[in-house]
Amino acid sequence: MRNPPTIRTTLAVALFALLLLTATAALLVPAPARGPGTRAAWPARILAGWSTDPATTEAFARYGDDNSRTDDWTGGDGTHSVRLPDGRTLWLFSDTFLDRIHPPPNPLGAPFRWRTTDAGGTPFLRHNSLVVTTPAGTPERTLTGGTPAAPGPFFPDPPGGGWRWPVHATVEPRTPGAPERVVRVLLWNRVPGTGPWIFGMPHGTEVATLSLPGLRLESLTPVADQPTVTDPGRRVLYGTALVRDGGWTYVFGGDDPPSTPADSGYLARVPVGRLADRAAWRFWDGAHWRPDAARAAPVLRGGGRRGVGSAFTVVRDAGTWVLLTMDTAGGGTAGLRTITGYWACSPQGPWHGPAGRITPPRPAGPDPDHVAVYNPQAHPEFTDRAGLLLSYDVNWLGPPGVPADPLVNGDVELYRPRFLRVRLAPPGR
Repeated sequence: MRNPPTIRTTLAVALFALLLLTATAALLVPAPARGPGTRAAWPARILAGWSTDPATTEAFARYGDDNSRTDDWTGGDGTHSVRLPDGRTLWLFSDTFLDRIHPPPNPLGAPFRWRTTDAGGTPFLRHNSLVVTTPAGTPERTLTGGTPAAPGPFFPDPPGGGWRWPVHATVEPRTPGAPERVVRVLLWNRVPGTGPWIFGMPHGTEVATLSLPGLRLESLTPVADQPTVTDPGRRVLYGTALVRDGGWTYVFGGDDPPSTPADSGYLARVPVGRLADRAAWRFWDGAHWRPDAARAAPVLRGGGRRGVGSAFTVVRDAGTWVLLTMDTAGGGTAGLRTITGYWACSPQGPWHGPAGRITPPRPAGPDPDHVAVYNPQAHPEFTDRAGLLLSYDVNWLGPPGVPADPLVNGDVELYRPRFLRVRLAPPGR
């Protein structure tokens, strides 16, 4: 018969058994996924190269130049897209020109093709439209509201004044887990303003629901309302970027302070299938997800050399979150000429940058010094070996007091999207 173990021996054996059990359990439990809530060391990704994409640019130019109809798209900005389940792509545009294109010279006598205006020189402009392209990428149909004889915006102007600009969209179940799918479109609701609000004061964010496959507008639902935020410059509009990750839809937004050139970026998230459910929205306050939109804190704060433009885009690349924006904090003309980027391991940040810069080509136009680039938007559904498809808009932004309509209408190369292929890579590659 063995001698009974001492207390020290018993404790040593017990401790060894506990350590062995802990080590074994660690081997059996899978490592946590590098999801958006973790701080895994994803590699840096910056703008490493670019080339023009003439095929996509020319496809929209041909469609805009086609005079077989007078109620369809001849130009627009905003330029967001979503792939539909049947292979078509729905393109969403903010302010949209309709009607015809005329040969040169334009009404100013310049050698440019130009858009129809009424007798007073006012263009046939509507606040938004949708363009449907075939699975092969050919634009085939413009969707507007109103009637063929008097087309209006697809998303009607709000009662009491103002307008709706569509931003990002996604296809999701009508309700979580449902087999039926619908298109959800984020809308910016803006109201007329003056001074720094010449392009409208931020008012609120809405979600539109469109049926599939018919793309019929079913409903408009306010979300991310901020009734306690009385300063329009601090009112955040959501939807400039939208990324699906796991069971969540992450929605990025921005404020619009008139006192600084760079805006701040904000973040909300919603369970997949509930984008039109206001009660399901949660906003990042810097530490927690909150139901109150007014408590949101910037995930990328504007100031100094950092910040975002009024419209920016976010994608995942090799696991890393990448944000592309106009370089509004770069000084000089960078905010209207140059695109830069930031990267992060999670949508909440921290966001590193700015890093990498590209200056895309601009059309000459009647006044090339005042032709601006804005609203870079990624279209990851079209990514191929040439890189990520990135659109940007071009417009004429001349000196104060000079009317823009004659110059913008007088050259159809303005106010149409242009496309690049961009390559994202670690620094130095």
